[in-house]
This record gives sequence, structure tokens and C-alpha cells, in this order.
Amino acid sequence: MTINAVSEDALSPAERRRRKVRDAIIHAAETIFTEEGEAGLSMRRIAERIDYSPAALYKYFDSKEALFREIRESFFERLHDRMKAVSEVVDDGPMLGTACIRAYVETGLEQPGHYKLAFSSFPDIDDHPEETFAYAAAEFLDQMIKQGMEQGWFRAVDLKLAAKSVWASAHGLTQLAVAIPQFPCSLPVFSDEERAPDELTEEYVRAELDRLIRFHGETILRGLGTTRLVDRLDAGERF
Repeated sequence: MTINAVSEDALSPAERRRRKVRDAIIHAAETIFTEEGEAGLSMRRIAERIDYSPAALYKYFDSKEALFREIRESFFERLHDRMKAVSEVVDDGPMLGTACIRAYVETGLEQPGHYKLAFSSFPDIDDHPEETFAYAAAEFLDQMIKQGMEQGWFRAVDLKLAAKSVWASAHGLTQLAVAIPQFPCSLPVFSDEERAPDELTEEYVRAELDRLIRFHGETILRGLGTTRLVDRLDAGERF
């Protein structure tokens, strides 16, 4: 699948202005959604937030659903590009690894409001998923798992079921990180040895989240892995 993206430099001044307004609409939608939830989000409320008339907004998005589709596509475009970038540097091991899980979580955390809005609704049956970045990201996940099986890193499993499981796992972790401040340090303490410092620094929280991502990624790899992969994980290698 090929999706053509237009860079900022290739746009005319009028097109750049139009993109700037679209970005302002999306940002306002994310802010309102974060503050009030989907029930408080309407084209009129967005227009008020950016000081536009509701009619003007419909020049950019013909409905709230169209706006949601744009936000969802923007997230999946960034996710697709980041997953490809991290997988392309793998020279020994499966393409799908901890770096991909980390890429997913970090993409969600970059714009939490964007992430929440992207998953607040799902495509209509009249949409064309094969022409979307959401489809491209899912297709790329399939390819990584398939390649892992072909190269002997992953067991022969149901490809679609495995992809859904990996996505659900990464999405659940990201949703917690987006929704809970200072996650995972703000979770109930399970043992004295794991007690976090009284004053949680941003660096400490980030390190703990990264530790959880590494464990999460290894758990996925062990679930899919052949003896070849599991033996190397047991030996302390990271993928």
C-alpha cells in the first residue's frame, strides 16, 4: 500500500493557511474533548473556542465525524511512520520488538488529547480503510509478525489473532499512560521494595514507564516466540 503525503514546503501560501486553520480546529477539538468528553464536543463549541463561525468550520470538515476521522488518521500516520523507522534498524531479531511497543506508547503520549479522540469513535462501514493510515499501520503490524514467523523467530500462529492481541496489549498500556498521571508510579504499591520516592521526578516516572515497556515487550515476544527466540531472551538479550 502506498500513501502519498504532501510536505509543508510543497504547499502554496493559501494551502498553508488552510492547513493552519485545520490544525487549530483539531487542537480545539482535542482540548474540549479532554475537558468535557465527547458529549461536550460539537462544531459550535469548537467554533467558539477558535473564534470562528460554525459555518466556516464546515468548509474544512463537513461533520464532527469527519473531524474525528482526520484526527484518527493523523495519529495513525505518525504511528505508521515511527514503527517503520524503528523496525528498519533491526539487523538481528524480529522486526516486531520492544522498540515498536515503545514507539506506540510514545506516539500516544506526545499528544494525549489527540490519542483519546482518535479512539473515541470507529470508522463507518462506508469508509475505505484500505486508503487510510489506520489500515497501513495494521497491515505493517501483520507484515512484522508474518516476517517473524517466516524467519523462525515466532511460532506459526493465527496472524490476524496475533496482530489483534499485540495491538490490544500496546493500546491498553498506552491508554493507562495517557489517562493516569505519573503512570505507572501512581498505581497502588504492591511491595515495599517497589515503593516509589515521595517526590516523583519526571525522570523517575519516565524510567519506570520505560522499565514497564521493556517488560511488556518481552512478555509479547515470549508469547509469540519460538525456542530460538526464547533461549536468547533467557540469555539476557533484548529485542
